[in-house]
Amino acid sequence: MNTFECIEKRYSYRGKYSNELIPKEDLIKILEAGLNAPSGCNKQTTSLICVDDKEILDKLYSVIVPKTGNIAPAMICVLTERINAYRDKCFAIQDYSAAIENMLLAITDLGYASCWVEGHITDDDRICDKMASILNVPSNYDLVCYLPVGKPIETTKKVNKKAFEERAWFNGYKK
Repeated sequence: MNTFECIEKRYSYRGKYSNELIPKEDLIKILEAGLNAPSGCNKQTTSLICVDDKEILDKLYSVIVPKTGNIAPAMICVLTERINAYRDKCFAIQDYSAAIENMLLAITDLGYASCWVEGHITDDDRICDKMASILNVPSNYDLVCYLPVGKPIETTKKVNKKAFEERAWFNGYKK
């Protein structure tokens, strides 16, 4: 699949996953795609924990209340370290966002499905902190997102995007 096909094919999958285990080689490719993302001033503030152990997955999913999706055979937890990069600016959000998008494209390219789950776990109830505790994440890192990863078993519709002309212009904004 070429880059543009992969971008077009990627969508947020919220259906049921097959119990089929994901080969470590595929998980490593996905993680490497995330780690190869650009980062502000090359501070590399994003780190990743891939969980494919059923016992640990069960513990993680048990603290995600209410449920945001179906249990996948693997989960990638995205960590960030708040490090100032340039003129006392921190680019951690941009760094982990680029890493997540790279991983979502790699997941799509390898024939798996996923969904970027962030707001639900970083809300006031701080599910992310419970997840971080289960994974023994040091206090200088924030767990900011997780990506369930697996083979989709449901056919879901990709959401419609607004027309190109409504969101992209040349040489200035045009309404």
